[in-house]
Amino acid sequence: MQGLDSRARTILAGVREDLQSGATQLALNTLDELLSYLDEVGPDVKILSRLLAELRAARPNMIVIGNALAMIEQRLARDPNAARQALLDTRDQLHNATTTIARHAREHLPKAPVIMTHSASSVVLAMFQSMAENQQPFSVICTQSSPGFEGHSLARALNKLSVPVTLITDAQMGLFVSRADVVITGCDTWLADGYFINKSGTHLLALAARAADTPLWVLADSFRNSDADSGSVELEQMPVDELNAPEGEWITPRNVYFELVPHSLVSQRISEQGVFSCPAGPRR
Repeated sequence: MQGLDSRARTILAGVREDLQSGATQLALNTLDELLSYLDEVGPDVKILSRLLAELRAARPNMIVIGNALAMIEQRLARDPNAARQALLDTRDQLHNATTTIARHAREHLPKAPVIMTHSASSVVLAMFQSMAENQQPFSVICTQSSPGFEGHSLARALNKLSVPVTLITDAQMGLFVSRADVVITGCDTWLADGYFINKSGTHLLALAARAADTPLWVLADSFRNSDADSGSVELEQMPVDELNAPEGEWITPRNVYFELVPHSLVSQRISEQGVFSCPAGPRR
């Protein structure tokens, strides 16, 4: 972070330390912070470019942030004075993609579905909000998503929408998945070689869904597409303090937050471009 002013360092730290927001929400929050930074600090192009590069590298398993910021960098390379408009345009594109995905998913769901999910994807929440606004009846089974317990924030959001929600421990995935009509998750990165990255626990839920013959839908817009392959990915690990693990000479706690999930376990990928059967999927 050397060479960045205090406000820029605060934005960067916020991205690195936010373990609750889904990738889309974190990207939108970051774009809003950058707009405020432009208005309040007015950094020169060199400093702004440095910050954008640092932000792109801050959360490597949430490529939606990197792709959004790369679009802005490309605009800046063509026109150094286009920073604000580039931020606004990118924010609109990302928001519109989320809205379109929610509509596609909602239109393909059965009547009064029971939907199971893991973690707290902002795109999945947007779908739930769209269903509630359109008075489409549904209920949700959501995991706590330990150790961060993002599922608790999702349950609170659903409660505010007056949507029935069953909150379970991650260990109960296999017990409850057969009660769902469909499993729907978000996606942090859609890799080029037949895998996607999402919160740890998603692979177990995908396996449980396959065993129960419950379809798995993944909501993943084109901002999540990566040319990287699974062999080159380094999965993010977070502080082990979250685990409250006992101390001991032979105890090694691990807190790997993200994992690889094969496309072969996915029934449908839904993006702003439409609904696609897997393992085939849209590319940029």
